[in-house]
Amino acid sequence: MKKMVPYRKYVLTAVLVLSLAAASCSPLTIVTLGPRGAETPPEVAKIAPTVTPTPTPAPLRQAQDTALPATALKVRAAEEELLVNLYERVNPAVVNIRVIKRVEQPATFTVPDEFYQEGQGSGFVWDQEGHIVTNNHVVEGTDEVEVVFWDDTVVEGKVIGTDPDSDLAVVEVDLPADELHPVALGNSEELRVGQMAIAIGNPFGQAGTMTRGIISALGRTFTPGSSPFAIPEMIQTDAAINPGNSGGPLLDSQGRVIGINTLILSRSGSSSGVGFAVPVNMAKRVVPVLIEEGEYHYAWLGITGTDLTPAIVEAMDLPAGTRGALVIEAGPDGPADKAGLRGSIEAVEIKGRPLEIGGDIILAIDRTPVQDMDDVIVYLVQNTRPEQKVELSILRDGQEQKLMVELGERPDSVRR
Repeated sequence: MKKMVPYRKYVLTAVLVLSLAAASCSPLTIVTLGPRGAETPPEVAKIAPTVTPTPTPAPLRQAQDTALPATALKVRAAEEELLVNLYERVNPAVVNIRVIKRVEQPATFTVPDEFYQEGQGSGFVWDQEGHIVTNNHVVEGTDEVEVVFWDDTVVEGKVIGTDPDSDLAVVEVDLPADELHPVALGNSEELRVGQMAIAIGNPFGQAGTMTRGIISALGRTFTPGSSPFAIPEMIQTDAAINPGNSGGPLLDSQGRVIGINTLILSRSGSSSGVGFAVPVNMAKRVVPVLIEEGEYHYAWLGITGTDLTPAIVEAMDLPAGTRGALVIEAGPDGPADKAGLRGSIEAVEIKGRPLEIGGDIILAIDRTPVQDMDDVIVYLVQNTRPEQKVELSILRDGQEQKLMVELGERPDSVRR
């Protein structure tokens, strides 16, 4: 029996990583930015001075040839002032999270049965009630948490809520409200590619580090951390983020949080300008529930699916240009299976690749068009909760049909 991974693309992330790395001898890896274990600082090399002959100076150009135009100087000065003011305003909201984890070792190791690993990440003040937001993978499995503020105040933290599926967590600290400086929240649905993106965090333990870039892309889907479920609508940025930045804020030019820095794609393990942040609108949904209940419950459709590619369209003899999400499997006794959704019934080989075809094709959910499997993930995460009913428009045997499905809750067994 196939192992069902609901909401996750049938083509696994590992395949994507291998295909992207094929052009290079160095593998491309997904790196979460706040390590679960001890973090190794970057090696600092000493460089010996060298003596070189003094070159003959080139003739000086006239000042008007090299000086920036006055308008450009004003723009640069304004941008610098914006960044300086932003840092001074937001940095007090950003924290360094230090964690200690007890690690059991096999008896064959010549070390004590128990020893401790230290790690660190970033976070930010959510409200004046003492709630700090960070990534789940920063605090997962930890025994002790310390929160270090911008003025070197160190307080004990308590993990009160975790959600592996969004890689978000909430740590609580006991401090007076006037010592907590929450950061303003933006709206990740209004973002556009090309906007300024600023990260503040603790890369490699260097507290209060700010980097700047742009929003490189929107709508990315990744499966970071320990959850098999994909996080939709992630923000891609070229602002430099590295191990230790995890859980810190990604900001817009107004200093509002637009995302929570989570992972990078890298061949070296350090920033290559391809970083990803959980959108702040997901945090707006998840964090209040984590504060109240300690966990967040997601709706579950109970399918394995994939994009309807041109090769599958041709193999299923569908009209050219048909778009949707092909159901590969509807898990036994799951919500989709109970509603009558059908999985693939035939395997074919096209250009040496095995493809499963013949299943239902999801065209829309509650009349919202579905172009691919990502659209299914996004709609369910953003618009539904367990026990909610949704209407699926599907294509079966060339005919469009409607199915009502009562969504379930993501089962813990899927995570194991």
